[in-house]
Amino acid sequence: MNEASGRRDGGDTTHFGFQQVPVAEKKRRVGAVFDSVAQRYDLMNDVMSFGIHRVWKWLAIHLSHVRPGQRVLDLAAGTGDLSRRLARLVGEQGEVVAADINAAMLCRGRERLVDEGLVGNLRYVQADAERLPFPDDHFHCATMAFGLRNVTRKEAALRELYRVLRAGGQALVLEFSRPRLSLLSRAYDLYSFHVLPRMGKLIVDDADSYRYLAESIRMHPDQEALLAMFQAAGFARCGYLNFSAGIVALHRGYKL
Repeated sequence: MNEASGRRDGGDTTHFGFQQVPVAEKKRRVGAVFDSVAQRYDLMNDVMSFGIHRVWKWLAIHLSHVRPGQRVLDLAAGTGDLSRRLARLVGEQGEVVAADINAAMLCRGRERLVDEGLVGNLRYVQADAERLPFPDDHFHCATMAFGLRNVTRKEAALRELYRVLRAGGQALVLEFSRPRLSLLSRAYDLYSFHVLPRMGKLIVDDADSYRYLAESIRMHPDQEALLAMFQAAGFARCGYLNFSAGIVALHRGYKL
């Protein structure tokens, strides 16, 4: 296994949770997961994280230092939690592009934000993180929250983030990572593999999708491996911050 990319060295298979599947099959399976959970995704996030995901996202936005008038990409925007906050920061003269490969999640996000009156400075684009349909040197900032672990070629997605950023722009990736405390790690495993699927069955009638999500977290590169991937993609001044003792980490880097 090539841990940095999540693929076997031959490049013909990749992981879908703990399973090995053909590369072409992973996108279909991940798409089916998010098609299944889209309508109750936000409720499930609140329940399974006890609401703490809102704090993690607030911290990521706070550290983005996005300013009025800027152009921002929210990749893997999902149901729009980051896009909502970013749209308010950039104001009427700025623009937020909410991009996601999954149409059901993107539609759900658009419905939520329109209902909240957030229109005019938001644009929605269905896009593959590995091949972004945006020009070079376009965005002042790019964010990606809880989406990178679902990408097959993570190194390609990071290179794309680098490409579409303007000089001086910052990329921030918020993602589940490796807990730093052994006792916490054991409790987290117990919760992820035994409690979380039961919650998925109870709330969205889909235990399998949340079993995959738990497995995908374990297959995702840890803090240091993802930091090295940022550097390999060309980013400078790279670093990361652990939240909740490393359950989640915020990685960031700049295009100089």
